[in-house]
Amino acid sequence: MTTIKTIQLLPGGGFDKIVVATTGSRDPDPGEIRVKIHASSLNYHDYGVVTQGVASHETRIPMSDGAGEVIAIGAGVSEFKVGDHVVSTFFPDWQDGEPIADSFARTPGDGIDGYAREEVTAHTTAFTHAPQDYSHAEAATLTTAGLTAWRTLIVNGQLKPGDTVLLQGTGGVSIFALQFAKLAGARVIATSSSDAKLARMKALGADELINYRTDPDWGMTARRLTRGRGVDHVIEVGGSATLPQSMLATRVGGHVAVIGILSGIEGPLSIRLALSRQLRLQAVLVGNRTQQQQMIKAIEANTLRPVIDKHFALEQIADAFRYQESGQHFGKIVLDI
Repeated sequence: MTTIKTIQLLPGGGFDKIVVATTGSRDPDPGEIRVKIHASSLNYHDYGVVTQGVASHETRIPMSDGAGEVIAIGAGVSEFKVGDHVVSTFFPDWQDGEPIADSFARTPGDGIDGYAREEVTAHTTAFTHAPQDYSHAEAATLTTAGLTAWRTLIVNGQLKPGDTVLLQGTGGVSIFALQFAKLAGARVIATSSSDAKLARMKALGADELINYRTDPDWGMTARRLTRGRGVDHVIEVGGSATLPQSMLATRVGGHVAVIGILSGIEGPLSIRLALSRQLRLQAVLVGNRTQQQQMIKAIEANTLRPVIDKHFALEQIADAFRYQESGQHFGKIVLDI
């Protein structure tokens, strides 16, 4: 048994409950692979786990995203070989089809131990192949943020050339959504409270920019930018405080994908507006393994690269979350392991 370094979150949560520890690795059983983890990336979900703890009040290894190299395979494994570069799946038990989970009980870094560690042994369904020519850091951005954007626009939204997409903020999901939307030939309206970040979104391909801090009626502004028709898709990351403006921005029969709760989990909902616009409000929680594999094929075909803001060492995980908390980042924050 090899001793490996891990990050453990003690019961209760909070940055002061993060400790560096060691544990043993194990050889893979039939159907399993052993992976040397090289990188993870931060998501709002991980931030919630680390700051609030897990529901069971157990000690937990955090982080839902993990990318690395296969170093051993168990009996019967044919999908992977030693040396393959792989990236984790958010729902290891959800292979294809309709959603099957209504909790995070089997999500790494939440219901089960995650990827803030040097090695992991798990069933093959806990990973897919990483994109060719991607670094481990780049691959680690895909599990949560990349797949959420892909499922939202490509799978659920059935995005078409000429559609208009409204994005909120400049976090990982929104930037991936910008990239996927431009690959599909869509028009993108980006919103942020920072003119500097909006300029960077413009450089990535955004067609129109709105500063929601100086323009609190940004939903109507987005509608005017579409000559009164409204946008086809909204990437709704704010939650209760921003949903009314998102609904105002959306065309009749349009698609509002609710993927975040940055402003809270409860608030008033204008049923009248939803009915009059015949809106499709759809909550999205990452995606399944098949969707991840399809996304990776598309990435390889189009040479898309993720936007990484900053790297931190594994032992600096608390500093990485404090940086995320500050809101300074543009794109993804990565832990190098």
